[in-house]
Amino acid sequence: MAFQLPELGYAYDALEPNIDARTMEIHHGKHHQGYTNNLNNALAGTDLEGNSIEAILGNLDMDNKAVRNNGGGFYNHSLFWSVMNPSDKGTLSGELKTAIEAQFGSVDAFKDAFSKAAATQFGSGWAWLCVDKGGKVSVCSTPNQDNPLMPGVTCQGTPVLGLDVWEHAYYLNYQNRRPDYINAFFNVINWNEVARRYAESK
Repeated sequence: MAFQLPELGYAYDALEPNIDARTMEIHHGKHHQGYTNNLNNALAGTDLEGNSIEAILGNLDMDNKAVRNNGGGFYNHSLFWSVMNPSDKGTLSGELKTAIEAQFGSVDAFKDAFSKAAATQFGSGWAWLCVDKGGKVSVCSTPNQDNPLMPGVTCQGTPVLGLDVWEHAYYLNYQNRRPDYINAFFNVINWNEVARRYAESK
């Protein structure tokens, strides 16, 4: 069955003023739709067709650029929309908070590490909070549409929080002020969803 563009679950303007409606409309309806269409085209007629996106990325031939770029784009954006929420965001608490404090020393130190990963990713890419099977968390960044599920990527684990730092994610509103966009992201994180993903992944 072909992959389909996931619904946001909220209106394009729901994340304002942190992320503007026009950016959301283009990002979701054009960019993510494009990755979805191109991924389906790349999988059609191959033995990868019908697999889950996690299985495809976890066993990926990294030289298969069409599936690498578009499969990564499909997965990364699907996670990105789900870890933002304009209303029922919850708070960072419970096991996830404990794991973050154990690894980074404090929540503020985690935010600094995540922000640095996002700000220093050269060119296009993503910043991630990942978890391993033992529940330990880590922060890293990847270029382009790569992610920690893929073989040989410098950071490994299951992503539970991801921030898109491609210019199309923020340039209409923030222009070259990527740090301002990163700071705004913390205002819309859906910690309930991140905690759910953490519990499922560890």
